[in-house]
Amino acid sequence: MFGLDDYLASFSDGTTLVLVIGVAILLGLRHATDPDHLAAVTTLIASTERRARDAAKLGLAWGAGHALTLFALGVPIVLYRAYLPETLQRGAETAIGFLIAGLAAWLLVRWRRGAFHAHRHSHANRSHAHLHSHAAGPHEHGRSRTPLGAFAVGLLHGIGGSAGVGILLVSTIDGTAVAIGALGILAAFTAVSMTLLTTGFGLTLAGRSIGRLAPGLGAASLAFGLWYALGAQNLLPYYF
Repeated sequence: MFGLDDYLASFSDGTTLVLVIGVAILLGLRHATDPDHLAAVTTLIASTERRARDAAKLGLAWGAGHALTLFALGVPIVLYRAYLPETLQRGAETAIGFLIAGLAAWLLVRWRRGAFHAHRHSHANRSHAHLHSHAAGPHEHGRSRTPLGAFAVGLLHGIGGSAGVGILLVSTIDGTAVAIGALGILAAFTAVSMTLLTTGFGLTLAGRSIGRLAPGLGAASLAFGLWYALGAQNLLPYYF
């Protein structure tokens, strides 16, 4: 992003294993902070009730899906210099943009229906407070995002974002075994970074009224997703 990936990759000479590992780790950590990743993860965790714990689970599932695709698509690059067709990469990036927009739109719909209403009430002589919706009936609790859904989002994200980072890393490495090992480290640290970032988001949202934040988060993610999809089709300036 904005030349930072090229700058990090330039430190690897392709021969020193420790240096290659260090660059792979830094690229993985940087890759996890891409705006499209953050926008998707933000909309995923916004509806979780126990935000820190649930966000960590979603982040781990998302990162695992992304890491799997990143590694699976990176191995052919290492072995055969075989890259995904440009049309397929562009299609994946477009799909990612519409996915982010769809998640954001659903967040706004749920907010409009009152899914993020919260106050204290009792169940079985126990008083507690958590999110629930009054749309279908009093005190009916809404469903949170599942790790399986987050894993699927991560798989799609990996298709769109894998080629660029893989090319940067592989282009600096001569040995096949070292290149595959570095690719695995890159994928793993992207997953670790996403788990840490989503947990941080969950802790940040904890104690705050998501009902107040949902409109802003949803609108911003919706606008970003549409711009990302149109940018992938060269209909708008595209920076990633």
